Amino acid sequence: MFINRNIGWKVIFHYTWKGLIYYTVLSVTVYLLHDYYNLFHLHLPFTTITAISTALSIFLGFKNNNAYDRWWEARQIWGLLVNYSRAWAREVLIMIIPEDAEQAAEVRELQHRMIYRHIAFVHALRVFLRRPQPYNKTDLEEMYEDRNEYSDTESFLSPSEYKVFCKKNNPPNYLLNLQGEDLKRAYQRGWLSDYRFTKVEEILVEFNNIQGRCERIKNTPFPRQYSFSSRVFVFIHASLLPFVFVEEIGWASMPVSVIISFVFLTLDLLGERIEDPFENRMEGIPMTAMSLTIETNLKEHWGDKDLPKPQPAVKGIVL
Repeated sequence: MFINRNIGWKVIFHYTWKGLIYYTVLSVTVYLLHDYYNLFHLHLPFTTITAISTALSIFLGFKNNNAYDRWWEARQIWGLLVNYSRAWAREVLIMIIPEDAEQAAEVRELQHRMIYRHIAFVHALRVFLRRPQPYNKTDLEEMYEDRNEYSDTESFLSPSEYKVFCKKNNPPNYLLNLQGEDLKRAYQRGWLSDYRFTKVEEILVEFNNIQGRCERIKNTPFPRQYSFSSRVFVFIHASLLPFVFVEEIGWASMPVSVIISFVFLTLDLLGERIEDPFENRMEGIPMTAMSLTIETNLKEHWGDKDLPKPQPAVKGIVL
């Protein structure tokens, strides 16, 4: 996620250079053939491009609003994950109570296992959501590449749990199942009353809901018709611009056409870049930073002094 107010031109040109080359070559070619070589005098009325620009603006606005809604929903979901994670640590420490002093060590071990297993769940969910989808192109910035490894979870799980965890098709869901089994054992041992078991289980269900909402966004692509149509419409619009301005303003049609085309191209790319918020792109949800926040909060709940270092922004981007 960008946190700087300004985006470097290097980043902008990285995604727009192909379009800019096309717009520039087309504008120069039209001007030379029309004014310099006097080979043709094709001229489109200004009202033509005005009508197309208006329709395209409305279409891009609709597309970008819906793409932003997906991004914002993803951010809200991970905000809930932060809140419920803090509640989970508090409830596990407060609600699970030993019946006598002899069971205190066992309960303490259970609480530690459940809190640290949840940290593993958060890191696993982040990696699970960042798996590349076949309908998305691989991002070009190697610095933001996700290796899709679950090594971040190893220190929070027992060796036997981690070995099974890595072989699962849905590793985060496997960890939630383990949490449920530990809750069941705590209830059977008398460490949880009916009411307290229900309250802690409700938080565990919320983690299922959070993962399910994330998977819905991840596995349901933004309607391809919108993405494809917007690219086609932007291309048509940019291709017609030089023929509108060359008769009116001569050589100035070249920079004017390129600038207007660049604006519409950028608007199209804005929606395209944020429509999939879990793809580990620079515009995506900063799940790594939020995972570390949750890890820090839960370790502080437990009293662990070995806290992770906050992730620094790289070129104004937090992952």
